[in-house]
Amino acid sequence: MADGTTWDETRAPERRESGNGTGGNGSTAPVRDALFDRVPPHDDDAEMAVLGGMLMSKDAIGEVSQMIDVTDFYQPKHQTIYDAIIGLFSASQPVDVVLVANKLLAEGNLEKVGGADYLHSLVASVPTAANATYYADIVHQRAVLRNVIAAGTKIAQLGYSAEGSQAEDVVNLAQAEVYEMSVGKVRQDYSAIGPVVQETLEQLDKLQNGQMEKGVPTGFTDIDDVTQGLQPGQMIVVAGRPAMGKSTLGIDFARSAALKHGLTTVVFSLEMSKVELAQRIISAETGIPLVVLRRADAENLTSDRWTQLNNFWARMQDAPLFIDDSPNMSLMEIRAKCRRLKQTNDLKLVVIDYLQLMTSGKHVESRQQEVSEFSRALKLLAKELEVPVVALSQLNRGPEMRNDKKPQLSDLRESGSIEQDADVVFLVHRPDFYDKEDRPGEADIIMAKHRNGPTETFHLVFQGDRSRFNNMPQDYNNQGV
Repeated sequence: MADGTTWDETRAPERRESGNGTGGNGSTAPVRDALFDRVPPHDDDAEMAVLGGMLMSKDAIGEVSQMIDVTDFYQPKHQTIYDAIIGLFSASQPVDVVLVANKLLAEGNLEKVGGADYLHSLVASVPTAANATYYADIVHQRAVLRNVIAAGTKIAQLGYSAEGSQAEDVVNLAQAEVYEMSVGKVRQDYSAIGPVVQETLEQLDKLQNGQMEKGVPTGFTDIDDVTQGLQPGQMIVVAGRPAMGKSTLGIDFARSAALKHGLTTVVFSLEMSKVELAQRIISAETGIPLVVLRRADAENLTSDRWTQLNNFWARMQDAPLFIDDSPNMSLMEIRAKCRRLKQTNDLKLVVIDYLQLMTSGKHVESRQQEVSEFSRALKLLAKELEVPVVALSQLNRGPEMRNDKKPQLSDLRESGSIEQDADVVFLVHRPDFYDKEDRPGEADIIMAKHRNGPTETFHLVFQGDRSRFNNMPQDYNNQGV
Protein backbone atom coordinates (compact mmCIF):
# COMPACT_ATOMS: atom_id res chain seq x y z
CA MET A 1 0.00 0.00 0.00
CA ALA A 2 0.99 3.65 -0.30
CA ASP A 3 1.95 3.92 3.40
CA GLY A 4 4.09 0.76 3.24
CA THR A 5 1.69 -1.50 5.17
CA THR A 6 0.47 -4.80 3.77
CA TRP A 7 -3.18 -5.77 3.39
CA ASP A 8 -2.95 -8.10 6.40
CA GLU A 9 -1.69 -5.24 8.56
CA THR A 10 -4.80 -3.16 7.85
CA ARG A 11 -7.14 -5.76 9.27
CA ALA A 12 -8.93 -5.37 12.61
CA PRO A 13 -6.64 -5.42 15.70
CA GLU A 14 -7.86 -8.85 16.81
CA ARG A 15 -7.05 -10.27 13.39
CA ARG A 16 -3.48 -8.91 13.51
CA GLU A 17 -2.93 -10.34 17.00
CA SER A 18 -4.04 -13.83 16.02
CA GLY A 19 -5.48 -15.47 12.96
CA ASN A 20 -8.16 -17.19 15.04
CA GLY A 21 -9.38 -14.01 16.66
CA THR A 22 -7.75 -14.55 20.04
CA GLY A 23 -4.84 -12.88 21.81
CA GLY A 24 -1.44 -14.41 22.30
CA ASN A 25 -2.62 -16.34 25.39
CA GLY A 26 -5.70 -17.69 23.60
CA SER A 27 -8.13 -15.31 25.32
CA THR A 28 -10.80 -13.38 23.43
CA ALA A 29 -9.54 -10.10 22.03
CA PRO A 30 -10.19 -6.94 24.14
CA VAL A 31 -12.30 -5.40 21.37
CA ARG A 32 -14.70 -8.30 21.40
CA ASP A 33 -14.81 -8.32 25.21
CA ALA A 34 -15.83 -4.66 25.19
CA LEU A 35 -18.58 -5.38 22.70
CA PHE A 36 -20.18 -8.45 24.25
CA ASP A 37 -19.80 -7.56 27.92
CA ARG A 38 -21.93 -4.42 27.62
CA VAL A 39 -25.29 -4.26 29.41
CA PRO A 40 -28.17 -4.30 26.88
CA PRO A 41 -30.07 -1.01 26.49
CA HIS A 42 -32.76 -0.50 29.12
CA ASP A 43 -34.10 2.20 31.41
CA ASP A 44 -35.07 1.02 34.88
CA ASP A 45 -36.49 4.42 35.84
CA ALA A 46 -38.80 4.47 32.81
CA GLU A 47 -39.94 0.91 33.53
CA MET A 48 -40.72 1.86 37.13
CA ALA A 49 -42.56 5.02 36.02
CA VAL A 50 -44.71 3.04 33.57
CA LEU A 51 -45.74 0.53 36.21
CA GLY A 52 -46.30 3.33 38.74
CA GLY A 53 -48.59 5.15 36.34
CA MET A 54 -50.53 1.95 35.62
CA LEU A 55 -51.01 1.36 39.36
CA MET A 56 -52.38 4.91 39.68
CA SER A 57 -54.76 5.01 36.72
CA LYS A 58 -56.90 2.54 34.79
CA ASP A 59 -56.79 4.90 31.83
CA ALA A 60 -53.00 4.63 31.80
CA ILE A 61 -53.31 0.83 31.70
CA GLY A 62 -55.51 1.02 28.62
CA GLU A 63 -53.07 3.32 26.85
CA VAL A 64 -49.86 1.53 27.84
CA SER A 65 -51.21 -1.92 26.97
CA GLN A 66 -51.66 -0.72 23.38
CA MET A 67 -48.01 0.36 23.17
CA ILE A 68 -45.88 -2.26 24.88
CA ASP A 69 -45.82 -5.96 25.63
CA VAL A 70 -44.52 -7.80 28.70
CA THR A 71 -41.32 -8.69 26.82
CA ASP A 72 -40.51 -5.00 26.37
CA PHE A 73 -39.52 -4.84 30.05
CA TYR A 74 -35.86 -5.66 30.75
CA GLN A 75 -36.18 -6.49 34.44
CA PRO A 76 -37.92 -9.85 35.09
CA LYS A 77 -39.65 -8.51 38.19
CA HIS A 78 -41.14 -5.70 36.12
CA GLN A 79 -42.43 -8.27 33.62
CA THR A 80 -44.11 -10.14 36.47
CA ILE A 81 -45.74 -7.00 37.86
CA TYR A 82 -46.92 -5.93 34.38
CA ASP A 83 -48.50 -9.37 33.86
CA ALA A 84 -50.37 -9.08 37.15
CA ILE A 85 -51.70 -5.60 36.31
CA ILE A 86 -52.86 -6.66 32.84
CA GLY A 87 -54.46 -9.78 34.31
CA LEU A 88 -56.62 -7.73 36.68
CA PHE A 89 -57.43 -5.15 34.01
CA SER A 90 -58.46 -7.79 31.45
CA ALA A 91 -60.83 -9.30 34.02
CA SER A 92 -62.48 -5.86 34.49
CA GLN A 93 -61.29 -5.74 38.11
CA PRO A 94 -60.00 -2.66 39.96
CA VAL A 95 -56.24 -2.17 39.89
CA ASP A 96 -54.21 -0.73 42.76
CA VAL A 97 -51.18 -1.63 44.87
CA VAL A 98 -53.13 -3.78 47.34
CA LEU A 99 -54.97 -5.81 44.69
CA VAL A 100 -51.84 -6.34 42.60
CA ALA A 101 -49.93 -7.41 45.73
CA ASN A 102 -52.69 -9.91 46.56
CA LYS A 103 -52.60 -11.33 43.04
CA LEU A 104 -48.80 -11.67 43.14
CA LEU A 105 -49.03 -13.29 46.57
CA ALA A 106 -51.60 -15.80 45.33
CA GLU A 107 -49.29 -16.66 42.44
CA GLY A 108 -46.27 -16.99 44.73
CA ASN A 109 -44.48 -14.04 43.11
CA LEU A 110 -44.81 -11.23 45.63
CA GLU A 111 -41.45 -11.76 47.34
CA LYS A 112 -39.75 -12.33 43.98
CA VAL A 113 -40.61 -8.79 42.86
CA GLY A 114 -39.51 -7.17 46.12
CA GLY A 115 -42.70 -7.36 48.17
CA ALA A 116 -45.49 -4.85 48.67
CA ASP A 117 -42.93 -2.18 49.61
CA TYR A 118 -41.52 -2.27 46.09
CA LEU A 119 -45.00 -1.83 44.60
CA HIS A 120 -45.51 1.25 46.79
CA SER A 121 -42.12 2.58 45.64
CA LEU A 122 -43.30 2.29 42.01
CA VAL A 123 -46.23 4.59 42.73
CA ALA A 124 -43.97 6.99 44.63
CA SER A 125 -41.53 7.10 41.70
CA VAL A 126 -43.94 9.00 39.44
CA PRO A 127 -45.93 12.15 40.34
CA THR A 128 -48.80 11.59 37.87
CA ALA A 129 -50.12 8.93 35.53
CA ALA A 130 -50.52 11.46 32.72
CA ASN A 131 -47.02 10.79 31.35
CA ALA A 132 -47.29 6.98 31.36
CA THR A 133 -47.39 6.81 27.56
CA TYR A 134 -44.15 8.76 27.24
CA TYR A 135 -42.39 6.41 29.65
CA ALA A 136 -43.89 3.45 27.79
CA ASP A 137 -42.42 4.75 24.55
CA ILE A 138 -38.97 4.88 26.18
CA VAL A 139 -39.37 1.29 27.39
CA HIS A 140 -40.45 0.17 23.93
CA GLN A 141 -37.57 1.94 22.19
CA ARG A 142 -35.05 0.25 24.50
CA ALA A 143 -36.65 -3.11 23.77
CA VAL A 144 -36.32 -2.49 20.03
CA LEU A 145 -32.62 -1.74 20.48
CA ARG A 146 -32.18 -4.98 22.42
CA ASN A 147 -33.87 -6.85 19.60
CA VAL A 148 -31.52 -5.20 17.10
CA ILE A 149 -28.51 -6.31 19.16
CA ALA A 150 -29.86 -9.86 19.44
CA ALA A 151 -30.52 -10.05 15.71
CA GLY A 152 -27.08 -8.58 14.97
CA THR A 153 -25.41 -11.18 17.22
CA LYS A 154 -27.20 -14.02 15.44
CA ILE A 155 -26.25 -12.60 12.05
CA ALA A 156 -22.61 -12.33 13.14
CA GLN A 157 -22.68 -15.96 14.24
CA LEU A 158 -24.15 -16.94 10.89
CA GLY A 159 -21.25 -15.22 9.13
CA TYR A 160 -18.59 -16.92 11.28
CA SER A 161 -20.17 -20.38 10.93
CA ALA A 162 -20.90 -20.17 7.22
CA GLU A 163 -17.94 -22.25 6.02
CA GLY A 164 -19.02 -24.17 2.94
CA SER A 165 -22.34 -22.35 2.61
CA GLN A 166 -23.39 -20.18 -0.29
CA ALA A 167 -23.17 -16.49 0.55
CA GLU A 168 -26.71 -15.96 -0.80
CA ASP A 169 -28.06 -18.54 1.66
CA VAL A 170 -26.40 -16.73 4.56
CA VAL A 171 -27.89 -13.42 3.39
CA ASN A 172 -31.34 -15.01 3.25
CA LEU A 173 -30.93 -16.32 6.79
CA ALA A 174 -29.76 -12.89 7.94
CA GLN A 175 -32.78 -11.24 6.35
CA ALA A 176 -35.01 -13.78 8.09
CA GLU A 177 -33.50 -12.81 11.44
CA VAL A 178 -34.19 -9.11 10.82
CA TYR A 179 -37.75 -9.92 9.78
CA GLU A 180 -38.27 -12.09 12.86
CA MET A 181 -37.07 -9.18 14.98
CA SER A 182 -39.74 -6.83 13.68
CA VAL A 183 -42.63 -9.08 12.69
CA GLY A 184 -44.30 -8.77 16.08
CA LYS A 185 -44.61 -5.00 15.62
CA VAL A 186 -45.69 -5.00 11.95
CA ARG A 187 -49.42 -5.12 11.27
CA GLN A 188 -50.10 -7.18 8.17
CA ASP A 189 -53.45 -5.70 7.28
CA TYR A 190 -53.00 -5.72 3.52
CA SER A 191 -55.40 -7.82 1.42
CA ALA A 192 -55.49 -8.94 -2.18
CA ILE A 193 -57.97 -7.01 -4.31
CA GLY A 194 -59.98 -10.09 -5.33
CA PRO A 195 -61.41 -10.99 -1.89
CA VAL A 196 -61.96 -7.30 -1.09
CA VAL A 197 -64.08 -6.80 -4.24
CA GLN A 198 -66.03 -9.96 -3.43
CA GLU A 199 -66.76 -8.72 0.10
CA THR A 200 -67.84 -5.32 -1.25
CA LEU A 201 -70.27 -6.90 -3.74
CA GLU A 202 -71.72 -9.11 -1.00
CA GLN A 203 -72.33 -6.01 1.11
CA LEU A 204 -74.08 -4.33 -1.82
CA ASP A 205 -76.30 -7.38 -2.25
CA LYS A 206 -77.22 -7.40 1.45
CA LEU A 207 -77.88 -3.64 1.39
CA GLN A 208 -80.14 -3.98 -1.66
CA ASN A 209 -82.13 -6.79 -0.02
CA GLY A 210 -82.42 -4.94 3.28
CA GLN A 211 -80.29 -7.53 5.10
CA MET A 212 -77.49 -5.18 6.09
CA GLU A 213 -77.68 -2.75 8.98
CA LYS A 214 -77.22 0.91 8.20
CA GLY A 215 -75.04 3.26 10.20
CA VAL A 216 -75.99 4.91 13.50
CA PRO A 217 -79.27 6.84 12.93
CA THR A 218 -79.12 10.57 13.59
CA GLY A 219 -82.87 10.87 14.14
CA PHE A 220 -83.27 13.24 11.17
CA THR A 221 -84.89 11.70 8.10
CA ASP A 222 -83.20 13.76 5.41
CA ILE A 223 -79.73 13.45 6.95
CA ASP A 224 -80.09 9.68 7.30
CA ASP A 225 -81.28 9.38 3.69
CA VAL A 226 -78.10 11.00 2.41
CA THR A 227 -75.59 9.51 4.85
CA GLN A 228 -77.26 6.14 5.50
CA GLY A 229 -76.56 6.93 9.14
CA LEU A 230 -73.27 7.79 10.81
CA GLN A 231 -70.81 5.18 9.55
CA PRO A 232 -68.32 3.18 11.66
CA GLY A 233 -64.79 4.54 11.35
CA GLN A 234 -65.95 8.02 10.37
CA MET A 235 -65.05 11.27 12.07
CA ILE A 236 -68.06 13.60 11.90
CA VAL A 237 -67.54 17.26 12.76
CA VAL A 238 -70.46 19.43 13.90
CA ALA A 239 -69.32 23.05 13.85
CA GLY A 240 -70.88 26.41 14.54
CA ARG A 241 -70.49 29.77 16.19
CA PRO A 242 -71.20 29.99 19.96
CA ALA A 243 -74.89 29.55 20.91
CA MET A 244 -75.76 28.36 17.39
CA GLY A 245 -76.89 24.90 18.56
CA LYS A 246 -73.96 22.59 17.77
CA SER A 247 -74.06 21.01 21.25
CA THR A 248 -77.80 20.50 20.89
CA LEU A 249 -77.33 18.75 17.54
CA GLY A 250 -74.57 16.53 18.96
CA ILE A 251 -76.81 15.52 21.89
CA ASP A 252 -79.67 14.88 19.42
CA PHE A 253 -77.42 12.38 17.62
CA ALA A 254 -76.63 10.73 20.96
CA ARG A 255 -80.30 10.61 22.00
CA SER A 256 -81.29 9.01 18.71
CA ALA A 257 -78.61 6.33 18.96
CA ALA A 258 -78.92 5.45 22.66
CA LEU A 259 -82.52 6.22 23.64
CA LYS A 260 -84.34 5.46 20.40
CA HIS A 261 -82.24 2.59 19.02
CA GLY A 262 -80.51 1.12 22.08
CA LEU A 263 -76.96 1.70 20.77
CA THR A 264 -74.28 2.29 23.40
CA THR A 265 -73.22 5.93 23.25
CA VAL A 266 -70.83 8.02 25.29
CA VAL A 267 -70.82 11.83 25.50
CA PHE A 268 -67.65 13.55 26.70
CA SER A 269 -68.65 17.02 27.80
CA LEU A 270 -65.77 19.41 28.36
CA GLU A 271 -68.11 22.40 28.50
CA MET A 272 -71.23 21.40 30.46
CA SER A 273 -71.68 19.45 33.68
CA LYS A 274 -73.56 16.15 33.92
CA VAL A 275 -76.52 17.93 35.49
CA GLU A 276 -76.71 20.51 32.68
CA LEU A 277 -76.54 17.75 30.08
CA ALA A 278 -79.19 15.72 31.89
CA GLN A 279 -81.49 18.77 32.02
CA ARG A 280 -81.14 19.21 28.27
CA ILE A 281 -81.81 15.54 27.59
CA ILE A 282 -84.85 15.52 29.89
CA SER A 283 -86.24 18.65 28.26
CA ALA A 284 -85.70 17.30 24.75
CA GLU A 285 -87.27 13.92 25.56
CA THR A 286 -90.25 15.08 27.63
CA GLY A 287 -90.98 18.41 25.96
CA ILE A 288 -90.85 20.21 29.30
CA PRO A 289 -89.19 23.60 28.73
CA LEU A 290 -85.62 23.84 29.95
CA VAL A 291 -86.39 26.97 31.99
CA VAL A 292 -88.96 24.99 34.02
CA LEU A 293 -86.37 22.37 34.93
CA ARG A 294 -83.90 25.03 35.97
CA ARG A 295 -86.32 27.11 38.06
CA ALA A 296 -88.35 24.18 39.42
CA ASP A 297 -91.12 26.51 40.59
CA ALA A 298 -94.37 24.93 41.75
CA GLU A 299 -96.46 26.95 39.30
CA ASN A 300 -94.84 25.43 36.21
CA LEU A 301 -93.51 22.11 37.54
CA THR A 302 -97.01 20.67 37.99
CA SER A 303 -98.00 17.19 39.12
CA ASP A 304 -98.63 16.18 35.50
CA ARG A 305 -95.09 17.16 34.60
CA TRP A 306 -93.75 15.30 37.61
CA THR A 307 -95.56 12.23 36.28
CA GLN A 308 -93.82 12.77 32.94
CA LEU A 309 -90.46 13.05 34.67
CA ASN A 310 -90.99 9.90 36.73
CA ASN A 311 -92.03 7.93 33.65
CA PHE A 312 -88.97 9.19 31.80
CA TRP A 313 -86.71 8.25 34.73
CA ALA A 314 -88.15 4.71 34.67
CA ARG A 315 -87.34 4.41 30.96
CA MET A 316 -83.76 5.60 31.53
CA GLN A 317 -82.80 2.89 34.04
CA ASP A 318 -81.17 0.65 31.43
CA ALA A 319 -80.51 3.22 28.71
CA PRO A 320 -77.04 2.69 27.15
CA LEU A 321 -76.10 6.38 27.30
CA PHE A 322 -72.98 7.36 29.24
CA ILE A 323 -71.96 10.91 30.18
CA ASP A 324 -68.46 12.00 31.24
CA ASP A 325 -67.85 15.58 32.40
CA SER A 326 -64.36 15.05 33.88
CA PRO A 327 -62.49 18.39 34.08
CA ASN A 328 -59.32 18.94 32.03
CA MET A 329 -59.96 15.74 30.12
CA SER A 330 -56.95 14.62 28.09
CA LEU A 331 -56.89 12.77 24.81
CA MET A 332 -55.32 9.79 26.57
CA GLU A 333 -58.27 9.55 28.98
CA ILE A 334 -60.84 9.76 26.19
CA ARG A 335 -59.16 7.01 24.17
CA ALA A 336 -58.78 4.72 27.20
CA LYS A 337 -62.42 5.17 28.25
CA CYS A 338 -63.69 4.54 24.72
CA ARG A 339 -61.64 1.35 24.45
CA ARG A 340 -63.01 0.15 27.77
CA LEU A 341 -66.62 0.84 26.73
CA LYS A 342 -66.00 -0.94 23.43
CA GLN A 343 -64.84 -4.03 25.32
CA THR A 344 -67.52 -4.00 28.01
CA ASN A 345 -70.60 -2.44 26.37
CA ASP A 346 -70.04 -2.72 22.59
CA LEU A 347 -69.70 1.04 22.08
CA LYS A 348 -71.40 2.34 18.91
CA LEU A 349 -71.11 6.15 19.03
CA VAL A 350 -68.79 8.75 20.59
CA VAL A 351 -69.69 12.45 20.96
CA ILE A 352 -67.09 14.98 22.13
CA ASP A 353 -68.15 18.51 23.12
CA TYR A 354 -65.98 20.15 22.09
CA LEU A 355 -62.68 19.77 20.24
CA GLN A 356 -60.99 23.04 21.20
CA LEU A 357 -61.44 22.36 24.93
CA MET A 358 -59.39 19.17 24.88
CA THR A 359 -55.88 19.11 26.37
CA SER A 360 -52.89 16.97 25.47
CA GLY A 361 -51.05 17.32 28.78
CA LYS A 362 -47.78 18.12 27.04
CA HIS A 363 -45.96 21.17 25.76
CA VAL A 364 -46.61 21.97 22.10
CA GLU A 365 -45.32 24.67 19.78
CA SER A 366 -48.75 26.07 18.95
CA ARG A 367 -52.41 25.57 19.74
CA GLN A 368 -53.05 24.90 16.05
CA GLN A 369 -50.59 22.00 16.12
CA GLU A 370 -52.24 20.60 19.25
CA VAL A 371 -55.74 20.73 17.75
CA SER A 372 -54.36 19.08 14.60
CA GLU A 373 -53.06 16.22 16.75
CA PHE A 374 -56.48 15.87 18.41
CA SER A 375 -58.20 15.76 15.05
CA ARG A 376 -55.91 13.09 13.66
CA ALA A 377 -56.07 11.02 16.85
CA LEU A 378 -59.89 11.04 16.88
CA LYS A 379 -59.98 9.88 13.27
CA LEU A 380 -57.61 7.03 14.14
CA LEU A 381 -59.74 6.20 17.20
CA ALA A 382 -62.85 5.96 15.00
CA LYS A 383 -61.06 3.53 12.68
CA GLU A 384 -59.57 1.50 15.51
CA LEU A 385 -62.87 1.01 17.38
CA GLU A 386 -64.98 0.97 14.20
CA VAL A 387 -67.45 3.52 15.57
CA PRO A 388 -68.43 7.00 14.35
CA VAL A 389 -66.85 9.78 16.40
CA VAL A 390 -68.80 13.06 16.45
CA ALA A 391 -66.51 15.96 17.38
CA LEU A 392 -68.07 19.36 17.98
CA SER A 393 -65.96 22.32 16.94
CA GLN A 394 -65.98 26.10 17.09
CA LEU A 395 -65.98 28.27 13.97
CA ASN A 396 -64.01 31.51 13.70
CA ARG A 397 -65.67 34.89 13.10
CA GLY A 398 -65.73 34.42 9.34
CA PRO A 399 -69.53 34.00 9.07
CA GLU A 400 -70.17 37.28 10.86
CA MET A 401 -68.12 39.13 8.24
CA ARG A 402 -70.41 37.98 5.42
CA ASN A 403 -73.71 39.52 4.42
CA ASP A 404 -75.64 36.24 4.58
CA LYS A 405 -73.80 35.11 7.77
CA LYS A 406 -73.56 31.57 6.39
CA PRO A 407 -70.61 29.49 7.60
CA GLN A 408 -68.12 27.85 5.27
CA LEU A 409 -65.70 24.95 5.59
CA SER A 410 -62.77 27.36 5.78
CA ASP A 411 -64.22 28.85 9.00
CA LEU A 412 -63.20 25.84 11.10
CA ARG A 413 -61.26 27.32 13.97
CA GLU A 414 -57.56 26.79 14.77
CA SER A 415 -56.81 23.98 12.37
CA GLY A 416 -57.18 23.15 8.71
CA SER A 417 -56.47 19.53 9.60
CA ILE A 418 -60.00 19.20 11.03
CA GLU A 419 -61.31 19.80 7.54
CA GLN A 420 -58.80 17.31 6.16
CA ASP A 421 -59.41 14.50 8.68
CA ALA A 422 -63.20 14.73 8.85
CA ASP A 423 -65.33 12.41 6.71
CA VAL A 424 -68.44 14.54 7.22
CA VAL A 425 -68.70 18.19 8.30
CA PHE A 426 -72.04 19.69 9.41
CA LEU A 427 -72.16 23.47 9.82
CA VAL A 428 -75.03 24.75 11.98
CA HIS A 429 -76.65 28.01 10.81
CA ARG A 430 -79.73 29.72 12.24
CA PRO A 431 -80.79 32.85 10.33
CA ASP A 432 -82.95 34.11 13.21
CA PHE A 433 -79.87 34.26 15.44
CA TYR A 434 -78.81 37.38 13.50
CA ASP A 435 -82.30 38.61 12.49
CA LYS A 436 -85.31 37.47 14.52
CA GLU A 437 -87.59 38.02 11.53
CA ASP A 438 -85.51 35.84 9.19
CA ARG A 439 -87.10 32.35 9.16
CA PRO A 440 -87.75 32.22 12.93
CA GLY A 441 -87.43 28.77 14.48
CA GLU A 442 -85.66 27.30 11.44
CA ALA A 443 -82.12 26.01 11.07
CA ASP A 444 -79.90 25.04 8.18
CA ILE A 445 -77.57 22.11 8.70
CA ILE A 446 -75.05 22.60 5.93
CA MET A 447 -73.21 19.42 4.97
CA ALA A 448 -70.04 21.17 3.78
CA LYS A 449 -68.10 17.95 3.34
CA HIS A 450 -69.18 14.37 2.63
CA ARG A 451 -66.29 12.11 1.71
CA ASN A 452 -68.51 9.30 0.42
CA GLY A 453 -71.35 11.17 -1.23
CA PRO A 454 -72.96 14.47 -2.23
CA THR A 455 -73.13 17.56 -0.05
CA GLU A 456 -76.47 19.09 0.80
CA THR A 457 -78.23 21.56 3.09
CA PHE A 458 -80.84 20.15 5.47
CA HIS A 459 -83.65 22.26 6.92
CA LEU A 460 -84.66 21.50 10.50
CA VAL A 461 -86.87 23.01 13.17
CA PHE A 462 -84.94 24.47 16.12
CA GLN A 463 -86.70 24.39 19.48
CA GLY A 464 -84.20 26.11 21.72
CA ASP A 465 -86.51 26.20 24.74
CA ARG A 466 -86.54 22.39 24.70
CA SER A 467 -82.91 22.00 23.60
CA ARG A 468 -83.61 20.01 20.46
CA PHE A 469 -83.85 20.02 16.70
CA ASN A 470 -86.75 18.37 14.89
CA ASN A 471 -87.48 17.21 11.37
CA MET A 472 -89.10 19.87 9.23
CA PRO A 473 -92.80 19.15 8.46
CA GLN A 474 -93.21 17.33 5.16
CA ASP A 475 -95.28 20.07 3.52
CA TYR A 476 -92.41 22.51 4.13
CA ASN A 477 -89.93 20.26 2.31
CA ASN A 478 -92.37 19.80 -0.57
CA GLN A 479 -92.23 23.53 -1.18
CA GLY A 480 -88.62 23.13 -2.26
CA VAL A 481 -87.36 25.65 0.28
